[in-house]
Amino acid sequence: MNRWLALCVPFIALVGSIGLSTAEDPYRPPVGGFADPSQAKPYRGELVFVDHINRRGSLRLHVDGHYHEGKLHHFAMLPYGVIRYRGAPAELKDIPIGTVLYGRFYLPPDPKTSIVPSNHGRDVTAPAETYAVLLEDGPSLAIREQKSWTLSSVKIDGEAGELVASLPRLEGGEGLGGEHKLTIDGSTRIWRGRELLGMQDLIDQAEWPKSGTMDLQGVAVQMSLAWHPRYLYQQFHVNDLWLDEAAMAVAAERQRQRHIRHIRTRWMPAMIDSCDYGQFGNATVKATLLGGMDESLYQQFKPALRGKMAVAEDTLRTWWPDHDGMDGQITDVQQIDQAPVLGSSGIQITFEVPLILEGFRPGRLVRVRPQNWPNVKPPVEERVRSINERWPSAEIFQKR
Repeated sequence: MNRWLALCVPFIALVGSIGLSTAEDPYRPPVGGFADPSQAKPYRGELVFVDHINRRGSLRLHVDGHYHEGKLHHFAMLPYGVIRYRGAPAELKDIPIGTVLYGRFYLPPDPKTSIVPSNHGRDVTAPAETYAVLLEDGPSLAIREQKSWTLSSVKIDGEAGELVASLPRLEGGEGLGGEHKLTIDGSTRIWRGRELLGMQDLIDQAEWPKSGTMDLQGVAVQMSLAWHPRYLYQQFHVNDLWLDEAAMAVAAERQRQRHIRHIRTRWMPAMIDSCDYGQFGNATVKATLLGGMDESLYQQFKPALRGKMAVAEDTLRTWWPDHDGMDGQITDVQQIDQAPVLGSSGIQITFEVPLILEGFRPGRLVRVRPQNWPNVKPPVEERVRSINERWPSAEIFQKR
């Protein structure tokens, strides 16, 4: 078993069997439902713009065999779209601009309400598939696919250097593959165990040469890549280099804790499956918790716990959740799907509310918290404050 595997086992089980689209007929994810995983199309590129509040941004795509400047690929996350960074769940705000990301995309569920510009798809650098079900950095992808980079050699020339590294990729698979020459310099962060090092530190410790080339004998590592002036020719710079399993585990745990804090203060997103209305405004709401979250968060949803449910939009933004959310009780928690599709946890909660809200309808999104999570409102810029903010304008994006 690959030594990086243990960092990502639950997520591997979720996405490992997903096929990629080969259908000729255009497919759109259903509004108010989860997408067919086999219809997703993979793209990779550098993150160049982020509107993290509305879960959207822009990538500069890397297209094999295409060596010309192109347009930006503007994207939005599906409500149940999963983001991973350094082998752990994440938000767009966690990922630095310039990071090379890998994603799976669909056509907009409803072009009329798309929050990113529509593309005709005739330009390979700006495909028509603009809604992502998965977005992850290089280490997350490599760990999920149970592989790692192998370093053949390092070459030092003054204040800069070059790594010769290889990464396996199956025919038609995702991500980079084969041998690459990657630049390094004083900006490259090198992680060993719990240490943060630089290129000069490894030179001083005689791990790397002061000058010239050293054979590294195929040591296994993980890397996060970034922009290089010759990116059109598939050349990259190394932002981060993890030399061992312990270093990658430390990075994943720090990101995991950041994610846990975010979800506990913004609450768990869920999609409503059904509403059984009572006679006097009360209702029984069944909702599926969205996927891609840390397992410890799901475990905190238990029967007989009090809690609160608030209406959310497709961007997962809420209005004023601690004020206009509805108090209630979790009466049941069931694993209704043992092999859920990407974006779904397969966990359904039953939530009793004394008064139904307009947004509690099948197919709509909500945020839910168990009683022991903070009852707080998110920052003002994250809240929906007008009807127009339910569908943010696409005018924010560059035209090119």
